Amino acid sequence: MSRLDSHLETALARIERAGQRRTLRAAALLPEGRMERGGRTMLDFSSNDYLGLARHPLLVERAGQWAAAHGAGSGASRLVTGTSELHLTLEARIAAFKHCEAALIFASGWQANAAVIPALLAAMPNTPQGAAVFTDRLIHASMHAGLAMAGTRQHRFRHNDLDHLETLLAEKGAGASARLILTESVFSMDGDRVDIARLAEIAERHDAALFVDEAHATGVLGPEGRGLSALVPGRVDLIMGTFSKALGGFGAYVAGSQILIDYLVNAASGFVFTTAPPPAVLGAIDAALDLVPTMDAERAHLAALGDRLRSGLARLGLDHGASSTQIVPAMIGLEDEAMALSARLEQAGFLASAIRPPTVPPGTSRLRLALRAGHSPADIDALLAAIEAHR
Repeated sequence: MSRLDSHLETALARIERAGQRRTLRAAALLPEGRMERGGRTMLDFSSNDYLGLARHPLLVERAGQWAAAHGAGSGASRLVTGTSELHLTLEARIAAFKHCEAALIFASGWQANAAVIPALLAAMPNTPQGAAVFTDRLIHASMHAGLAMAGTRQHRFRHNDLDHLETLLAEKGAGASARLILTESVFSMDGDRVDIARLAEIAERHDAALFVDEAHATGVLGPEGRGLSALVPGRVDLIMGTFSKALGGFGAYVAGSQILIDYLVNAASGFVFTTAPPPAVLGAIDAALDLVPTMDAERAHLAALGDRLRSGLARLGLDHGASSTQIVPAMIGLEDEAMALSARLEQAGFLASAIRPPTVPPGTSRLRLALRAGHSPADIDALLAAIEAHR
């Protein structure tokens, strides 16, 4: 028994008493919007494989080809032994996809946000007033982690309330040495989107740098799936996104100016001190970048499924918030009720995970319903019928 165990058991007991203990369960992602779990094939409304690329034959084939040709691992951090041509070529593809000068690959979205934010703030003028950071109240935990590592205070504006952001910029940002705005383009728990054009205008008017997390928009929204930032080309200073959701693989990217990328190579700890992503991961990303621009039909199908689901939830009297994407919350409210409904749906063959505090604010526990391109209208109707039957 470890000397840590007694302390950890006490901590786990606290989590248990709060009703928030989580456990790992074996599962396997399947095509056509399905999941195998507990020996059963279920309709999956919880995964982020929005375009169905995680099991796409081209991604699987190219991952294998690149592993066979280049090996299973990359050996070291890219600054220790030198970087491979695979990484450089793929980063050039990502930059072109995002209409930016340059891009940099990270091991995960969490790592990218947690490493890049403190690096950016370290570069801003060190004056008594310091840099002022403005964050949407619902930004991802990885962004909060990056700010905590930097020891920087946030000025939080109400969720997607750009009038409130402008007020805070005028009140708190005018005397600052620099200003930085952090937000997501699509919010992972609510499925709503930022008004990217107005946000870009506000940033320009207040001379604020704009950092947009496109994890849940990349591949799904914007022209050819390039994200909402593609609607305002050249007006977002830093774009972060992931390959682990709509692109069906693993890892993340940061895209922006060449100077930004050159700086992050030197200052982003999560890049400097991490072994480079291996060839198989890069091969899957490369294949996804071939496919995503051609998938307008799948994106239109996802949008139609989202509309169908929101209409059905409204008929059932369930609030879906301001969702306008492939992520649709069914608001339940109390943790116990959300967990119980999720369990009953699982028994009926539907994976619709309950999301509760601390992931979402108290009193807003919900089913987070994530749509996949393999779902059919009949699948949506079956889910709605099950929710009605098991509420």
